[in-house]
Amino acid sequence: MEFSQIATIAGKEFWDRIRNRWVLAVALVFTVFALSIAYFGSAQQGAVGFRSIEVTIASLVSLVIYLIPLIALVLGFDAIVGERERGSLDLLLSMPITRLELLLGKYLGLAGALTFSTVAGFGLVGVVLSAQLDLGSLFHYFGFMLSSVLLGCAFLSIAVMLSVFAADRTRASGLAIATWFFFVLIFDLLVLGVLVVTAGRWGGEALPYALLFNPADVFRILNIFSMEDVRTLYGLSTVFPPALARPWLLGLVMAAWIAGPLAIATWRFRR
Repeated sequence: MEFSQIATIAGKEFWDRIRNRWVLAVALVFTVFALSIAYFGSAQQGAVGFRSIEVTIASLVSLVIYLIPLIALVLGFDAIVGERERGSLDLLLSMPITRLELLLGKYLGLAGALTFSTVAGFGLVGVVLSAQLDLGSLFHYFGFMLSSVLLGCAFLSIAVMLSVFAADRTRASGLAIATWFFFVLIFDLLVLGVLVVTAGRWGGEALPYALLFNPADVFRILNIFSMEDVRTLYGLSTVFPPALARPWLLGLVMAAWIAGPLAIATWRFRR
């Protein structure tokens, strides 16, 4: 495996997104939504203006869980199957490049574009709010941005895996949408439904571990559990054990969500 080949493919993917203004558009969306939430998130309670970083992050977490997985899945669902349909995949593979190098290059380039837009969008908001934040609050906000990047990379990895398995772009897009619905909307309802139907007799102790099977839930816990007031508001104090909510452990779980689908995609693509 030659890293120069991977870097070439990654650079092409990244600059393609820069040239078509995709990165700028996503960064602008993140900036507008984040600023709106920071200054107008409490308008229903009759208060306008920045209140606290805890309230802002808690609101942003809900936004990010819906938005970033969708953007990542849309960005990556045709990474491989799109090349196959356009007939350019065979041309690429006829060059001195392996399938592994092509797959990793495409993923890293797309991940770089998604990371850049996420950091640029939320980072600009951090700069605007920095005058009103202390060092601890800035640390929390930086952790939020980092976990947002990890969430995007996890769903991008899933999207690339779907792109490898799908027979055409139509099926790949359908699988991507179904994946978003499952992890963002359906998964938590299924877990909650099991608890309600069984009146908490089955699955209660396993609930914290079940949440680890959803990268969106891992992201939520990673951001919410470190803030005591918000943690109590969400009810995580009684549901999720502190020993399982260590940031480094949840970070490893998120890393597994990035590496796992990508490893499966690599195995399938090299066959």
